[in-house]
Amino acid sequence: MALFKYKGNRIRASDQHLVYRFCMSALILLFLCIVVLLNLKQIVHTDWENFNLSKMEFSLSSYNFITILIAAGVCALVAFLYVRFCYDSFKKMVHRQKLARMILENKWYEAEQTKQNGFFTDLPSSSKEKIVWFPKIYYQMKDGLLHIQCEISMGKYQEQLLNLEDKLESGLYCEMTDKVLHDGYIEYTLLYDMVANRISIEEVKAEHGGLKLMKNLIWEYDALPHALIAGGTGGGKTYFLLTIIETLLQTNAVLFILDPKNADLADLGTVMKNVYHTKEEMINCVNSFYEGMVSRSEEMKQHPNYKTGENYAYLGLAPHFLIFDEYVAFFEMLGAKESMNLLSQLKKIVMLGRQAGYFLIVACQRPDAKYFTDGIRDNFNFRVGLGRMSELGYGMLFGSDVKKKFFQKRIKGRGYCDVGTSVISEFYTPFVPKEHDFLKEIGRLASQRQEQFEEQGKDNDNVVE
Repeated sequence: MALFKYKGNRIRASDQHLVYRFCMSALILLFLCIVVLLNLKQIVHTDWENFNLSKMEFSLSSYNFITILIAAGVCALVAFLYVRFCYDSFKKMVHRQKLARMILENKWYEAEQTKQNGFFTDLPSSSKEKIVWFPKIYYQMKDGLLHIQCEISMGKYQEQLLNLEDKLESGLYCEMTDKVLHDGYIEYTLLYDMVANRISIEEVKAEHGGLKLMKNLIWEYDALPHALIAGGTGGGKTYFLLTIIETLLQTNAVLFILDPKNADLADLGTVMKNVYHTKEEMINCVNSFYEGMVSRSEEMKQHPNYKTGENYAYLGLAPHFLIFDEYVAFFEMLGAKESMNLLSQLKKIVMLGRQAGYFLIVACQRPDAKYFTDGIRDNFNFRVGLGRMSELGYGMLFGSDVKKKFFQKRIKGRGYCDVGTSVISEFYTPFVPKEHDFLKEIGRLASQRQEQFEEQGKDNDNVVE
């Protein structure tokens, strides 16, 4: 007896023609109804008592021909409107049909041959395949997610049913977000229509220790600290970093920005503080950032509200972010000794920064291992790969043991991400309109924050007086 309740529609062998059956039955019925309705007068006035089909001379009048064309046109219009406005319902049928064909074409079922005697007894009998066992697979679409449950019966097809992620992602054009083994069945959860979950820059929010980047995705930097962003030229990496900076400026976060190529991020130095692009300034900034982290850790323990296990947010302290663009390019400018010293500082920040609220956001074209030594890369809990990347690049970013198949699409700001759950899913950076001016907007936010700090300083001075 099953210890669980299945959800959704069960996939059956007959579902291999589900779309065709539904369309034909619905459209033929609609076609006949329209033809009958338009020819109702002629049908009513027909003398059915003396009607003889064998003597009937079949002919179509111009009116009959027009009614047939009208009925065909209405059916075509209804089919278009159904796909247009009931797209999810249509996709459900397509998905169920694909799942049925997956089972049948891979022969993951049991069948036996049965003999069928023909109408003429002297002819040899034919054999027909009869399915005697078909795996229990259930499909459900709910809240933009696909839930596919497969019963684990410990049969010879168990291994295939336990490893369906690649087939489901590519076949259903979805991204898997979860794979859970329950008592007696395995459940795959896939995100349907990832593009629809893309948000604009106005919808990006940083609150409660998390950064909302898509409708269904929040980077919880308090729980899963540090971000590693990789991507080639034109992949949308710079716009993504600017989006993060603009969003964090709307909070009480303190930002430090490093741009060794003196490019787009370096331009922010004209409108805000703590933006560096020279080698000496950047090394000093990393050292100061580390020292600030150590000082805060010591001060937190002396705080009257300090509690073991709680972090900086519990004490009402502001998070600090070190945003490091072109990370690999900067290390290529350094000597061996400088490189070792800087890596040592960064490793300490990555290992100890979470509780004190000191976070590292690193961006580069490809995260080569020699610039992420001693397991530093493993401590970046939020990882994003944007634009076109090679299989080697994906392996460096997400781990060489990742078996996921990566697909390229010509959409700027599109890629893959891992938010610390070890499930790599498709990712779209927030949409930025062409008229959006990052420099102007970030400058406005930085000036607004400066005014708030000055007002707070005046209030503190009045209290002291």
